[in-house]
Amino acid sequence: MRGKDLLNAIKKNIDAHVGERVVIKANSGRKRFIVKEGILEKTYPHIFTVRVEGSDNTARTISYSYSDILTQSVQIIFKNKNVAM
Repeated sequence: MRGKDLLNAIKKNIDAHVGERVVIKANSGRKRFIVKEGILEKTYPHIFTVRVEGSDNTARTISYSYSDILTQSVQIIFKNKNVAM
């Protein structure tokens, strides 16, 4: 599969889970990971957004690209099905 086809397949898979609760595990360098839980809010042609609740009841939106998943710098786990991508 070519790179563009892989990114399209990743986007289609994420499109099917819009509105679901997800856990995002992002690599922040030097063997450190940031783990956030939120709701998969929207998908766009090159990015997707996740709404994350803060500790002080404020919500913020974080965006990730599909290439982050392809390069494994971001892992997304769908809470309803316990499926990791």
